[in-house]
Order: sequence, then C-alpha cells, then structure tokens
Amino acid sequence: MTTHLKQMKKLGDLLVNSGKISERDLDRALVAQSEIGGMLGEVLIRLGLVDESDVANALCEQLGVALVNKDQYPEEPLLLDTLQDHFLQGNQLILIDFTENKVVLATPRPQDVFVKKALALATGMDVELRLGLLSDIENVIAGYATGSQSQIDSGITQFDLGGQDFVEHLRDLASEAPVIQKVNQIIQRALELEASDVHLEYFDDGMRLRYRVDGVLQESTSIPDDSLSAAIVSRVKLLASLNIAERRLPQDGRIMMRVKGHELDLRVSTLPTVHGEGLVVRVLDRQSIKLDLSDMGFSPDTFERYQTLLNKPHGVLLLTGPTGSGKTTTLYASLSNMDSDSHKVITVEDPVEYQLRGINQIPVQSQIGLTFARALRSILRQDPDIIMVGEMRDSETAQIAVQSALTGHLVLSTLHTNTAAGAITRLEDMGIERFLITAAVNGVLAQRLVRRLCDHCKREVPVSEVLVGQRDIASALRNSDKNMIFEAAGCEACKQTGYRGRIAIHELFLLDPTIQREILNGADAHHLRELARERGMRTLYEDGLLKVVTGLTSLDEVLRITQDQSDDYDEAHVAA
Repeated sequence: MTTHLKQMKKLGDLLVNSGKISERDLDRALVAQSEIGGMLGEVLIRLGLVDESDVANALCEQLGVALVNKDQYPEEPLLLDTLQDHFLQGNQLILIDFTENKVVLATPRPQDVFVKKALALATGMDVELRLGLLSDIENVIAGYATGSQSQIDSGITQFDLGGQDFVEHLRDLASEAPVIQKVNQIIQRALELEASDVHLEYFDDGMRLRYRVDGVLQESTSIPDDSLSAAIVSRVKLLASLNIAERRLPQDGRIMMRVKGHELDLRVSTLPTVHGEGLVVRVLDRQSIKLDLSDMGFSPDTFERYQTLLNKPHGVLLLTGPTGSGKTTTLYASLSNMDSDSHKVITVEDPVEYQLRGINQIPVQSQIGLTFARALRSILRQDPDIIMVGEMRDSETAQIAVQSALTGHLVLSTLHTNTAAGAITRLEDMGIERFLITAAVNGVLAQRLVRRLCDHCKREVPVSEVLVGQRDIASALRNSDKNMIFEAAGCEACKQTGYRGRIAIHELFLLDPTIQREILNGADAHHLRELARERGMRTLYEDGLLKVVTGLTSLDEVLRITQDQSDDYDEAHVAA
C-alpha cells in the first residue's frame, strides 16, 4: 500500500476518532474517491459528510502544519520576482510572508510535494506551506483580482472604444493577471465538466458563459464581469493568433495547450453579433480520445455489417447526421481500424481533427484555393487505396468522389441528412445520376449521440402498458428478461444530471440489388427507408430502444434525439 493511501486512511481515522464522521461515512467516501479521484478530505466535503473547517483541523494535526486564518492574508498581494502570478493562482497559492531565505505560502494542499519542490527550485529558498481553507483562498484571489479590475476599469474609460489606442490597450489588458486567470479558469472548468464546447456570448444584459456537456448547453454560475468581457475575448483571440482589431468579421483559429496534464486542442470561432463579438471554443481532449471502432456503440449485427462495408475494395461509404453527432470520430475510428501499412490512405479535412499514424492528412485551405474538390483531384494522382473526404459540401466534390469510387478506390465521407436513406435524395440533388449512385455507393450509416445513463444512480422503472402501446417498445423488450427499463436520477458523480458521457445510435442503409432497383425506378427516401426496414434495417429510433432496454440510456433521451423519427414510427405502426 502506498504512502499516499496510508495518509488518506490516517486522515479518515482522525475524523472518525474525533466523532466528525462514522466508519460507514469513511467507507462511502473511499468508494467515491476511487471513482471520482481527488483528495479524501475534498471528497468528504463534496459529499456533505463533514465541514471544511473539520477537515482542515484534522489535516493540520496529520501533517503538522499551521492553519491560516482569514485575517492573516495580506490585504494587497505580495510580490516576489521569482514567483509568477499565473503559477500561484493556477495552484491556488497565496504568498503570506517572505524573508531573505524563506517564503511562506497558504495552500489548500500543503501535502503536495511537487508544488513545494517547484517553489523551492523557483525561489532558491526554504519553503513553508501552511494550510488555508479553499473558500478563503478563492475569496482572497477574487479580492486581489477586483483590486486590479478597478485599475482596468479606470484605464478603459480613457480610450475611444473604436480607436487604435483602445485596441492596443485591450492587447495590454489581455496580458494582465486577472484576465489570464479568468481565461484559465474557464478552460479548466471545461475540462472538469468534460465539455465539448465553451460559449461566450453577448446579450443585452451582458456576457453569458455556457458549456456544452454531453450535447446539452449548461449555464455557468461563474459569469465574467462585463468590464472584463472584452479583454477575455481578446485574450482568447491572442492565444489563437487572431486579429483582435478585427471585430466586424468572423475569424477561426486554434490553440494548443496543456491543462492539468491534459493535451487540449482548442478550436476558436468568433462571430460579430448585435451586442458584441461572440466566441465559441471547441474543446478536444487528446487524452480522452478513443478511436476503437468497437467502442463506438454499435449493436453487434450493425457492427458486423459495417465492417463488411469497410472491407470492400472500392465504393462510397457515407456517414450522415447533424453537426456534433460524432460522424468524424466514427470515420477516424474506421480509418484507424484499417491496415495503413499495406494500404495508402489519404484524407482531406477541414480542419484535421486528429492526427493518425501512417495516414496522409490534407487540411483544406480555401483562402489559397485548396478546396475539397481541388485536393481530391490531386489525391487521385498519388495512387491511394482509401480516401476520406471530411464532408461532401458541393456537387463538384460529390462528382469526383463518385468517380474515384468507380475507378477502384474506397471513399469514406460525411453528408448532412436526417436519415440514412435520405442520402440518396441528397446525392441526386447534388447532380449525381441515380445509375451512378447505385454503381458507386455501398452503404450509408446515419448516426446520433444520446446521453449515457450514470451507472451510479440510474434506477429501474416498470414499463407501463400505456407506454408499450404508444411507443411499441415491446419488440425491444422481447430481447430482455424483464419488463423494466432505466431512467435518470442524479448524483454527485454525474453532477445531478443523471447522465455521464454519450453513446451512439445507428441506422445502416445497405444498397443491395433490391434497393438498387428501387433507386433506379425513382423511389423517394421514405419508400427506400421502409423497404430497407422490411429487409432488416434497424432505424435510429429502434436502435435507441435496444439501448434503453439494456440500461445504457433512457427512453426520454432517445425520444429527445429521435423525436421526428419516433413520431413517424408510431404513425406507421398505427396504420399497419
């Protein structure tokens, strides 16, 4: 057993012996800690089992350190040349005192030996870490920032908001500690929430901060000061190498940074609105990327048929769905599942999301004329076996992709349609003749992402007869041994949402000879979809129901994502 675990148990024993918690409380906290991580004291506080002050007193006894009271913090921040503000704030450290040979700092984690070593190396002095309550330290840091903020406010009023002087001043403000701290906090919070996007938007009542978690936007309780908002946007734009003087046109950029041991790839997009320049940051955590096709949520039979399509030597395989439905991730997982040593694989993307070993990836650069269509023409002279086109956006790209498939290449791409069968109509709208579609397209996979139920708090509920009649969930329940499904509850692990993570649902449309004949006869998307269902295709709604009865997601979540299709399904069922 490691020293770290021994210390955790010792802290728990101290709290038990002092009567602050029971043995059962300690066991619960240790189980929760193994799931969510963090220090034992922090877990106990988050679970509401003990007060912050009780944990602090136990820690002081355990570690033999002094506790810093509220009145012991300096009213103004102490400055030391060898200690940078962003390091102190990022590690929740406050400089209490220093002499020629010694520095004294308050921290909520005085047992952190790595921070202590870093401080010793930076200052060349003896380091004493004292325990400070996290709430006190956060209030003190906020107070220091407010003091700096008053200087920023007075500085802004001296400039014309539309002049060059203001732009230069804004650039300086974006490098000030309060702004750097706020931007770092926003990004760190996105990482903690496992958010896919950060939205900073202006409305008539000021700036609004929202995070997209598991596909749903959540309002942040930490809303930036209106006086800091322009500097915050400018700070992000500077990090993304964007022009902060240009606030009339949309801009796109990219930031690569490391936060709490995670390599983050941030895609920044700005958009001028009536009330100010809005900003969205797409967060890609390279450490959490899973590109294993078996982890994409396929049902076993759908997975087997999809792999058959990937193993074909030529033809077009399309993935459809709205933005944010995981199409690109599934494409990357499909490519990583292929043998890039014996095949030449080339991709054209806008932008390149993930870098894959052994695969030639081309980023589209429309500003210099490198479009999907132009890149595709060049690719065909590079002797590829497999081509991945990030998106079929226009008829020219679609025409070249189809011709590539007809000349012996396997082409993977994405298309924006609501159903898999709808891709046929979309290709026809883009100028592809139906006889070319039947000759080139092997299959279409429609995909959506639904939130996965939290394993810690999901609860079983019986399926009522009314529900069975309305949604025809009975067919899905035939594969289950009990007449029960699960619904969301909410706990600390899932931040009271009832969901944690997402899983894909799929609809795989195969162009077999019967479907091909119907396409040549001019059948519309609805007729093709119903024919495919008769031939064994499971719709998005039906695939979602299978995941409901296996306890992966809830019926409410599947209905939220596939509302239009479930309504169509009910009407068809009633008519039948």
